[in-house]
Amino acid sequence: MSGFLGEFLGTMVLIVFGVGCGAGMSLKGSYAQKSNWTFVALAWGLAVTFGVYVAAAFGTQGHLNPAVTIGFAAFGFFPWKDVPGYLLGQFAGAFVGAVIVIIQYYPHFKAAKTAEDGNSVGIFATGPAIPNPLFNFLSETIATFFFIFSLLNLGNFTTGLKPLIVGLLIVVVGQTLGGTTGFAINPARDFAPRLAYAILPVPNKGGANWGYAWVPICGPIAGGLLAAGLQSLLV
Repeated sequence: MSGFLGEFLGTMVLIVFGVGCGAGMSLKGSYAQKSNWTFVALAWGLAVTFGVYVAAAFGTQGHLNPAVTIGFAAFGFFPWKDVPGYLLGQFAGAFVGAVIVIIQYYPHFKAAKTAEDGNSVGIFATGPAIPNPLFNFLSETIATFFFIFSLLNLGNFTTGLKPLIVGLLIVVVGQTLGGTTGFAINPARDFAPRLAYAILPVPNKGGANWGYAWVPICGPIAGGLLAAGLQSLLV
């Protein structure tokens, strides 16, 4: 279970800030409701930045993302013995982070009677702008590939200002490649908040779109493996 606490707390911070951004810009009555895609990308980028700082303070490498952990481990950039603790921390932290956002915005969920009022799974999880399973999968694979390939060339990204650089990397991925699927690029970030929305008593909620849920799980893992595989060939 090495690494559980740091990855749990770091991923929780990531999801509170990131999903909180989704709730703030979507739910009826929120002051942030008129925000745009730049707002989303910046919020998620800063969410990752502070999540990495928190995780590093508790002694982990600040992956916060199963696609990073699995891709790194598959090609020798991270020890397999630490993978279970990291993965459990990431999924558990993402779930708890989503619960915190539900509590924070509970009156707004009650006020948002329909999806038109912003009350949908899109606050918690991603979905395609144009549904096409093959190309949605490829979009997540490509976005995650460039995220993790860049990450691998930052060295130790938990020190100094490097977490801010990671956050800016998230921003540029979101601004350039995220418009197709909402740039999950992280199975824990998508699955655990989607699960929280599905099983918890969120007022006036709709469906969780489980038919799409495999894409933001499998696409990022494929992208992470491809990025780490290429890196292992080049270094």
